[in-house]
Amino acid sequence: MNSTVVKKFCGYDKTIDCAPDKSVSVRAVVICGFARGESIVRGISTCDDVLSAVECMRRLGSRIEIDGDTAYITGVGGAPKRDVILDCGNSGTTAKLLMGLLAGVDGRFTLVGDASLSGRRFDRARNMLADMGAKIDCDRLPTTVCGGGLSGVRLEAEVPSAQDKSAVLLAGISADGTTEYRENVRTRDHTEIMLERVGADITRSGETITVRKSTLHGAEIIVPGDISSATYPLCIALAVAGGRCTVKNVGINPTRRDVLDVLMRSGGDITFTVPRGDAEKVCDITAKHCVLSPMEMSESECARAIDEVPTLAALACLANGVSVFRGADKLRGKETDRVETTIETIRALGGEASYNSGVLTVVGGRKLHYGKVDCRGDHRIAMTAAVLGCCGEGCEITGCECVSISYPRFFEEVIGV
Repeated sequence: MNSTVVKKFCGYDKTIDCAPDKSVSVRAVVICGFARGESIVRGISTCDDVLSAVECMRRLGSRIEIDGDTAYITGVGGAPKRDVILDCGNSGTTAKLLMGLLAGVDGRFTLVGDASLSGRRFDRARNMLADMGAKIDCDRLPTTVCGGGLSGVRLEAEVPSAQDKSAVLLAGISADGTTEYRENVRTRDHTEIMLERVGADITRSGETITVRKSTLHGAEIIVPGDISSATYPLCIALAVAGGRCTVKNVGINPTRRDVLDVLMRSGGDITFTVPRGDAEKVCDITAKHCVLSPMEMSESECARAIDEVPTLAALACLANGVSVFRGADKLRGKETDRVETTIETIRALGGEASYNSGVLTVVGGRKLHYGKVDCRGDHRIAMTAAVLGCCGEGCEITGCECVSISYPRFFEEVIGV
């Protein structure tokens, strides 16, 4: 297994074009691939998770051509090929979207994934889809979906999850009647925005999203920059003496910007340009070095910024005082148990962190040291370790090739190695 050495930064001054949003890109491929007619997706990510979605939709009969950062998609018009095996790779988003989408389509579809994805449970999504009449034989991959015959129901989120919600909404476009999904904590709404864009009968009123049987039509989708990817260089700029970084074209969907709110409450010197764009607005974000106060993250913020929590926890090692991240139990069902791997990373580099009853606590101000981190194949942990290493005393990270899952150019663009 390869290892990468990250040295301590003595300065940081960068302007970076934000990496494309993986979450939006996967949704665009799946939804446009299922729709009727032609779609153009501009600014698409070509990370491994998105390419897994592309191959799945091709197996289902979609024609997808990618030229640079633009995808040209001819959808299957709601009638995909049947009796196919779909390899979702490491992409939980792809698996849950397809689970919901195919639950309403006559046919037999088998979803498989890599070892990491096959270890994750899909019981919440499976149970809600079963309430609609779906026949899904297992709550882990591999699993087989025998689709068709769904009925709309009223469902309520057990825990905040944009992926579970998306599975239900995509099933709802093929179900008879009306499907209502209620979430007490609002999660990222990229699926709702995109379904509306392609002509779905979908509305939101307060905490409830309503969707009815719909025919989807091709559209032009513009993918914003990924705020999760932008978090890494912004955190480095905040932590390194004299640091400054501008990340351009960052998506600032209101359901995704909690990470920025947490940083700014902690004293982060962060400024924005005027938002631009249509449904998924973007702006340029600049961060400058400052002394950070301890971070406080609520359960609802943690649910929406779940991908950014490990990096915020690492940055909290450099704040003055004790930082608290509530709702961190949601980190446990990811590529790794990210509570465990985040704590391991922080401790390996000299920091202090602990977990108890859903709360991740980080004690700032400890003297960091050089150390080795095994990211265990988890792309978020690899990038988090790199951030803490360059802001501390350096580190060696094994298994960094996994960053191709979400941000293939991370080490080149952000770290400079």
